[in-house]
Amino acid sequence: MIKINQDLLLERAENAFLKGDYVNALRSYGLILEDYPALDEAKIGVYLSDLGCESEEEAQALFDYYQIIKSEKENAVDIIDGLIDSLATTKEEIQKLVIEPKEEQMEYSDGIRYSDFTALVESRGSFRQTFEDIMFSTKVIISNKDEFIDFVTQLSKEGFDEMALSYLDASSQLFGNDQEILALYHVVNSK
Repeated sequence: MIKINQDLLLERAENAFLKGDYVNALRSYGLILEDYPALDEAKIGVYLSDLGCESEEEAQALFDYYQIIKSEKENAVDIIDGLIDSLATTKEEIQKLVIEPKEEQMEYSDGIRYSDFTALVESRGSFRQTFEDIMFSTKVIISNKDEFIDFVTQLSKEGFDEMALSYLDASSQLFGNDQEILALYHVVNSK
């Protein structure tokens, strides 16, 4: 059987991926691995195409990140593998935490309640690591002012000042001139 040029095959698979046709991209990357089983580009393509079938946004973000780091870092494949594993682990941990009646599950299907997020932080021991693991895949659902204050304060403590300011700016209409919320600007800007 004649082997087709791997660069041409990779280009076809990447084009399918970039168009959001993850099923065909997965098939193409799989065919590449039959002829070139050690090709890291194809292995990553399989992982990301499979992820794309489940979550297009995550897959595209990781694909873009991989394209940036693959020429700069020797361990780019290991970095992407670690990120994919981390996403999978975080999703499993979130699933374990969120065991509740069906009605509540539907309400929170696109995110994690702040109380569940803080429980996850406690179990993992790091706000920063937990937040970084979920920020591309899950929304944190904040249901009251105290949770919002705690969340923004934690973001600022962990060095996510720009993000904390964005949350404050976005919530200005919601909380109006609430002095506790306005005081958060001083907490973030004082760093």
